[in-house]
Parts: sequence; C-alpha cells; structure tokens
Amino acid sequence: MNRFLLISFFLLNTFFATATVKDSLTVAVDSSKIVPKHFTENLSEKYSGSDFDYDSMEGEAENFLGRAINWFFNKLGELFGIHLSPEMYQVVKFIIYGLLIIFAVYILVKLLVGDNASSFFSRKSKMVAPLNIQEEHIENVDLDSYIKNALKEENYRLAIRYMYLKSLKLLSLNNIIDWHFEKTNSDYYREIASESLKENFKKTSYLYDNIWYGEYALDKAGFENAKKDFERLNQNLKNAG
Repeated sequence: MNRFLLISFFLLNTFFATATVKDSLTVAVDSSKIVPKHFTENLSEKYSGSDFDYDSMEGEAENFLGRAINWFFNKLGELFGIHLSPEMYQVVKFIIYGLLIIFAVYILVKLLVGDNASSFFSRKSKMVAPLNIQEEHIENVDLDSYIKNALKEENYRLAIRYMYLKSLKLLSLNNIIDWHFEKTNSDYYREIASESLKENFKKTSYLYDNIWYGEYALDKAGFENAKKDFERLNQNLKNAG
C-alpha cells in the first residue's frame, strides 16, 4: 500500500511540473496599435554620397591606398559637391589600382632594361638597334644599306638614327671630328671648326635626340622634312672637302 501511494505521489508531481513548464512557454499577444512609418520620396537623394556608403571599408580594415582614395573623393565631394555611387567608386578604385600596377611594371622594366624600356613593349622592339656601334668601327659600316632597309620596313626613327651615324662617319672621314662611340653630341660640336658646319650639325643633333631618344612617332612626311637637314649637312661636308 505504501508503495502504491509513493508511485501515485511521484506521478502527480511529474504531471504538475509538466503543466507548469507548458504554462511558462505561453506567448502573450500584443494588442497595442501599430502605426506604420512613411519615408520621404527624396530619401535616397538626401542620404547620398560616400559618407553613407556602408559597403566600403575604412580604418584598419582597408589598406593605406584605399583610405587615401576614399579621403580624396570625400574632399572632392566637400569642395565641388561631386559624390560617387558605391558602384562607381569601386570602378574608379580598380582603375587607379590598375594604372599603379602598370606604372610599377614599367618602372621595373626600365630599371632592368634601361633607356629602351618603352621599346620593350613595342612590336618592333627587335628592330631598335641591330647595329652595335661599340663593336664595329663606324668607318667600315655600310650605313646606306642600313638606311635603305629601315625605310623598306617604314621604321623612320631607325632610318634617322642611321642617317645621323652616316653624318658622323662623313665628319670622321674628313678629319673634322675624331669619332668614338662614348663621345656626346656636344663633344663633336666642339671639335667642328667651321661655323656653318657647326650650325648644320647642331640642327641634325637636335632632330636626332628628339626623334630617337624622345621616341617620337615619326611618319613618312616627318622623315622627309628631317631628311633635308641631314642632306644639307652632308652637302656642306662635300663643299668643305
């Protein structure tokens, strides 16, 4: 009998405990009145600009360059009222990154290759200087054939280079200058005694420096104009001889 009472008491306690838990999970119904909020039609215009761009990272999470670009466009917006959308800001940032990468590659190539860095990216880079004047004596080089081949390939810059070397060759053969590949145009200019030849040589040296070292995109018409000054110098050399 005592065992029956004990079991009954245990079952009753379990029932009341379960009922209490169920009652504690009852969700109360909120009967308060809900008032909908309405936004103004020009909300997107009012809160435009980089200050409300929550997609971009700032602070330590963004690199220094990203923070600099963000600062620049913030200042641009403050001064001129120019505000970029988040999408346009990302496009501009990628363009800036791309330009910086290209510039870095160019600097690296320039350090490795030297003054011919721009020619490194050119299709005609193999044609830049097939003649190595450091290894061949200029008096023994058939420069007319080099000029002819350059013109055949429409490489007018290279033709100007060979025409200038031809002028140096003629000056050396006439004992007007003492040619050496390490000398500069100024060195040769000081060696020329004739004032008329000095002026002709000064003009052709100027053309050569700007066209060759300045990598001037020379066309056929420009070559014909420059050619007249080289022919004038060569003709004066013949008259002087």
